[in-house]
Amino acid sequence: MFKSIKKGTEDFGKIKKETFDFFRIEKFFKLSDKAGFHQIISDRTFSDLDMDEIFMFIDRTTSKIGQQLLYHTIRTIPRDGQHAQRFEKCIESLNKNPETKSSILLQLSRLQSDDAYNLPALFLKEHMRKPAWFGIVPALSVASVLAVLMLFFVPQAFIALIILLAINFGFHYWNKNNLYMYRSSVSQLSLLTQVAKNLAESNDLGKTEPEIQDSISAIDSLGAAMSLFKMEAKLQSEIGQLVDYLLELVKALFLIEPLVLFHVLDQLDKKRKEIDQIFNFVGEIDVALSIDFLRKDLPHFCIPNLEGNKNTLTASDIYHPLIDQWVPNSITLAQKSALLTGSNMSGKTTFIRTIGINAILAQTIGTCFAKQFEIPLLRVHSAIRISDDLLSEKSYYFEEVLAVKALLNESRSGDANLFLLDEIFKGTNTVERIAAGKAVLEYLSGADNIVFVTSHDLELADLLRDTFSAYHFTEVVENDDIHFDYQIKPGVLTNTNAIRILELNGYPAEVTQEAFKLARKSGNINVTGSGI
Repeated sequence: MFKSIKKGTEDFGKIKKETFDFFRIEKFFKLSDKAGFHQIISDRTFSDLDMDEIFMFIDRTTSKIGQQLLYHTIRTIPRDGQHAQRFEKCIESLNKNPETKSSILLQLSRLQSDDAYNLPALFLKEHMRKPAWFGIVPALSVASVLAVLMLFFVPQAFIALIILLAINFGFHYWNKNNLYMYRSSVSQLSLLTQVAKNLAESNDLGKTEPEIQDSISAIDSLGAAMSLFKMEAKLQSEIGQLVDYLLELVKALFLIEPLVLFHVLDQLDKKRKEIDQIFNFVGEIDVALSIDFLRKDLPHFCIPNLEGNKNTLTASDIYHPLIDQWVPNSITLAQKSALLTGSNMSGKTTFIRTIGINAILAQTIGTCFAKQFEIPLLRVHSAIRISDDLLSEKSYYFEEVLAVKALLNESRSGDANLFLLDEIFKGTNTVERIAAGKAVLEYLSGADNIVFVTSHDLELADLLRDTFSAYHFTEVVENDDIHFDYQIKPGVLTNTNAIRILELNGYPAEVTQEAFKLARKSGNINVTGSGI
């Protein structure tokens, strides 16, 4: 075991190559209490911002506990910024004593088994209850003990013992399924407690949680009973040995497993708070190390300022971490929102995703992909990745209507919000799209909200000039080739290349000439291209 852990130490802190089992990773988040947080990031927003992929990039945790806590962390924005503050203190403490990091990482690596994913169920799910008839089990156990003792005085008691063994085997194997349900999680709890004990004694980490020693002692008191679960796990891997069969016979005769199982479950039910505290203690140390590793692997990052003025946002050299050849951009908004225009693939949608990703990570792990990032406390909502629902017979436009309505409801929640919208109402006609878009965006940008919206409708910039600052992305066509610089620029897009791109891609001359002719008649923008 130790050799395998030692062998993997060179991978600490690096991007993981393993498969991410999000069904297990999100268990802690799904089961945990959601009350008290400023915001729970919705499934829609998490998907819109590709946060699963962002998680896979930022996850440098060593244990499965740390991985689950990191996922929970980026799905929950706290009201007081305590997440980031606690991680920062832990990072500072660990960096003061770098020689202890290796030993801490080795301890955390003991919790790399997939079985550790089941730990949250021990303190967040309802435990199995004893059936109404369970009182017969201790009675049969006592009867078996008496039968064994009587053998020394009455040999005929052997017949009673055989009958009891046959009956007890039925209860013993009825309980096997129950034991299997808890085998992995309880044995992992024992291991988690050992790791927590070692971490609490390392580098003053225990001082960050004064009550952690009491919680460890409370779970340690169950050590003898929990050893049954570790023994069961070992037997499953080494079955076939004579001693295993003998132990199984003894456990069945005296009904040890059902008695111990329900005793342990009863005790664990009373110690949920302590298990929770140990889980979070170990997980927070792992997440703090993960954040530290992430920062050291970035071209640049910043610790955000979350005390910015309302309706203000400042981002300097901000970038999207999943793009190989990323281009840094900067933007400052003061009492206004942002309308972004530009052609497809020019970078508009990626930019608003970048803003959303950094707004979430700023308020959760205190780390941004930028040289400066300043925002007030914000709830983050989006309507980016919308598609029609054929099974429910909902059109694309109807799905848009529902998504935008949800944002409208959030806009008057009393909290400041960051809204991210891509091509609002593109599922309907131009006239109504512009009219409805103007009305909705003006409504969303009220109160203390900030809105980032992309659109091909340049008319919106004029209609919203009092509440939105206009920006644009564009491409450059040179020597019959298209180039994108992915740089945000102030103002409204004045030159378009859409028809020119059709021309470069071999559209019939009759098509492009007619398109140029009609577009230039509008007189609103400069349409580039030959038009010959």
